[in-house]
Amino acid sequence: MNDTSGPRRAMVDNQIIARGISDPRVIDAMLQVPRELFVPEAARALAYSDQPLAIGEGQTISQPYIVALMIEAAAIGPEDHVLEIGAGSGYAAAVMGRIAHTVHAVERLPALARAAGERMRALGIDNVTIIAADGTRGWRAHAPYDAILVPAAAAALPPELPDQLAARGRLVLPLGPASQQRLIRLTRREDGGLAEADLGDVRFVPLIAADG
Repeated sequence: MNDTSGPRRAMVDNQIIARGISDPRVIDAMLQVPRELFVPEAARALAYSDQPLAIGEGQTISQPYIVALMIEAAAIGPEDHVLEIGAGSGYAAAVMGRIAHTVHAVERLPALARAAGERMRALGIDNVTIIAADGTRGWRAHAPYDAILVPAAAAALPPELPDQLAARGRLVLPLGPASQQRLIRLTRREDGGLAEADLGDVRFVPLIAADG
């Protein structure tokens, strides 16, 4: 699946590396995963464009740069156990699956969760598990996690997520209203507290609990 000359290579060069993403694991994973398989067939011509795309059920797949930015910010490594909240079509989970040891992902919409799981099986990605559930509550059964990523904006930090971080674990998510969203990284300190880093302005769809 490694595309070294076509649109995927151009996406990585022009949208990711050119904007400062430098983690070789992130770059290699983005080269491996065929983004065109994670968007509706009618949108495949735009799969490597610098924009979010509709994936049905009123949801979108994030633009490639944002996917890479969040994964790099979470400093995911080959031994890490990762949780994603809001799997959507499964693209970011698939990219992380090429880096991390295991990825668990939660999607509140059953149709999207089911389709994302089918894509993982079709691509032979066997270290990614996706369920339909309320992502705002995390997935406590498999905690603690070395990294948690939330590609949807919450007005306030979902209270159950920090408790599911391992020591030195990283939680990356956008916080704030649509007009003032900031990408935040929270890192679990050795004393159990959280260190916060502000990674800049972003624009995400809102995080919605399973009950709406």
